Amino acid sequence: MAIFKEVRRIITLSRYLIGSYLDIFRSIQYKGDIVICPICEGHFKYFLPFGVNKRPNAMCPHCRSLERHRLLWLYMRDRTRFFEDDIKVLEIAPHYYIQRKFRSMPNLDYVSVDLYSRLAMINMDATDIKFPEGSFDCVLCYHVLEHIPDDKKAMSEILRVLKPGGWGILQVPILAETTIEDPAINSPEDRERVYGQSDHVRAYGLDYKDRLEDAGFIVTVDDYVSELGGEVVRRCGLEKDECIYYCVKPSL
Repeated sequence: MAIFKEVRRIITLSRYLIGSYLDIFRSIQYKGDIVICPICEGHFKYFLPFGVNKRPNAMCPHCRSLERHRLLWLYMRDRTRFFEDDIKVLEIAPHYYIQRKFRSMPNLDYVSVDLYSRLAMINMDATDIKFPEGSFDCVLCYHVLEHIPDDKKAMSEILRVLKPGGWGILQVPILAETTIEDPAINSPEDRERVYGQSDHVRAYGLDYKDRLEDAGFIVTVDDYVSELGGEVVRRCGLEKDECIYYCVKPSL
């Protein structure tokens, strides 16, 4: 078993090394000054299409960030002290390049978890987080909950491991007025048709805020992107309608 795990680790590392070389090649191929990625600071002719329906201008050619990642980065830069304060951070389902950046930041005591992903530092279920209560100043859970059948349990676990007064950004795609969730919708084809993706188990609506508050968070739905202006939205390849769900654990 140990040998098998080591072989898997080497294969994963090899894939990412190859991917890194491809990223460098794409950075040169698409180099320009029409769009800018705030994460890797690359300047390109355009962002690449991505997604089930191939959204145009979505993925950074170098770091492979998507619209939501670039919005998160800008939000934390402008609205939080994430890049200044010494904080302990838990990220659920990390993005490869962003995790590299976070791990290199001297002010962060950073750990990532995921049930299956080989990118995560620890394999762990978001509905059973193996850390003591009040362990973290910040939790990032970005487009994860729509994959988890018991999202209420995951929310309660995130709340539990946050310190009183700690904060998290718990982002999901908002696709409807009210959340659509039906256990009978269980085939990949039906899930893609109803929820937008074959591995999603619900389509969240505007009542997502209520679900977070029911879990115990103080929630601010921040329309931060509207304050950036059309030029920044265009240059950074952002979704102009995405709000940030900033969630705070009540202080004792």
